[in-house]
Amino acid sequence: MTRSPRALTLAVIGLVGLPLAACAQQNSTSAETGDYPSKPIELVVGYDAGGPTDAGARLVATALEEKLNATITVVNKPGANSQIAYTYMTNAEPDGYTMAATTFPSAIMTVLDESRNASYDRDSFAPVALQVVDPTAVAVAPDSDIKTPEELVNAAKAEPGQLTATTTGVASNEHFALAKLQEETGAEIAPVHFADGASAATTAFLGGNTDLLMANVSDLKPLEESGKIRVVGVMDAERSSFLPDVPTFEEAGYDVEIASSRGFAFPAGTSEEIVDKVSTAIGEVMEDPDFEKQMTQLGLAASYMNAEDYSAYWDETEQLFSDLYPLVQENN
Repeated sequence: MTRSPRALTLAVIGLVGLPLAACAQQNSTSAETGDYPSKPIELVVGYDAGGPTDAGARLVATALEEKLNATITVVNKPGANSQIAYTYMTNAEPDGYTMAATTFPSAIMTVLDESRNASYDRDSFAPVALQVVDPTAVAVAPDSDIKTPEELVNAAKAEPGQLTATTTGVASNEHFALAKLQEETGAEIAPVHFADGASAATTAFLGGNTDLLMANVSDLKPLEESGKIRVVGVMDAERSSFLPDVPTFEEAGYDVEIASSRGFAFPAGTSEEIVDKVSTAIGEVMEDPDFEKQMTQLGLAASYMNAEDYSAYWDETEQLFSDLYPLVQENN
């Protein structure tokens, strides 16, 4: 069939118009990214004001305001182990103006625990940057016979289930740490859960109600300095700058690395340009010696990862928790 001159003209216009439209859309996106941010950014925190996650988020928010020439408002939406905050953020428009402080294990466990009926999953988050990695450590009373990771493992294996250790709740970071230690060494330690948090767990331990205190390194440092506890080992590949004299479980030959972490994420679908811009800005902020000093004063172990590395770290941690979850449920 022979096409009319008009049909041929329209066909040519259509072919030319497609790349022009694509270019126009790309230029529009670039312009929007170049103008970003043009209005206040909301940073949602799933915990009450004044806690370590909130303090770290506010520290970053203040520094980012200057770096991005923006207004950043921290909004606390506590409850349900941050599930309320994550639900709010993942349902927001992916325009770069709603961000959340993301913590592990909460961002992972609220998804893995199907009984929570979370409306989001891993793919609902666009990771931006990691701010803090705080390894789990094990402490005993100052007069305890247990002084090293090896002695802890041997004592637990000699009397399976007799040693007791604090956790901040079922499927908490400490609970996973006990499961990982058992998986790696065969040492069975009975968890004692304190859903009210680290303060309640610490009070119980100091009162002689458990044999071991499981907590983040940053939480144990002041107790160790005051002589109230002795830290046996840190569950990380390298020694902590907060407790440089304390050996790691890795040094003892046990592949046990468990840590809580804090970072930031946008809703999935947020443009890569915006994610990278904010991620880079956070990295520049965290390189500042004054900012690092403020982090240390707050007891926060700075550990920056950009968006790509944080995303990979998220996937690896989710896989670790997913693998350990059956054992955690068994030892509930």
